[in-house]
Amino acid sequence: MKKYISFIFIFGFLFFFQSCSSQASLDSKTVDALVDSQEFTFHAQRANPMNYDVINVMNSMPNSTSMRILELNGDNYSIIINKNNLEVVLPYFGRVFNPVFGDRDQNSYRFTSKDFTINKSQNKKGNWTLKIRPNDARNVDEINIEIFKNGKAFVSMRSNDRQPITYDGYVSKNEKTPKEKEKL
Repeated sequence: MKKYISFIFIFGFLFFFQSCSSQASLDSKTVDALVDSQEFTFHAQRANPMNYDVINVMNSMPNSTSMRILELNGDNYSIIINKNNLEVVLPYFGRVFNPVFGDRDQNSYRFTSKDFTINKSQNKKGNWTLKIRPNDARNVDEINIEIFKNGKAFVSMRSNDRQPITYDGYVSKNEKTPKEKEKL
């Protein structure tokens, strides 16, 4: 009986760690194809604010950890890159130097750009670095995306009116819109 209990315990332990592992792991060829096509979606899972005021407030809350990472829902926060369209919906935690009162969408990163440039490069390890410069966005100077071989990604936003912030997440293929599904 003890063998069965230990077997069930080990199986449960392995199952627990399997469910905790990454759900968005891709092979390197798929990642290369996504970056080459310049049509993919970054799903944000965590936000990493750089402002120490925000970090101090987070640390002063009851039952909080001393980490400066905020868990996000990756389905709601993303960067969608198409050939001629860049759509950014990301939250912002930090100091805004020119806030817009009454419109919370203007104080986060929510914009669509049709005039942008992408410079991409690949290092020796196979990781991609994309530098996106939206020319028609009011408060974003540059978006840096580092995409690793397994599909994980790291985004850093540089603005001209707020402190920097970074995001962790993963990339995936763009989902088809209902209009595109009707054409098929």
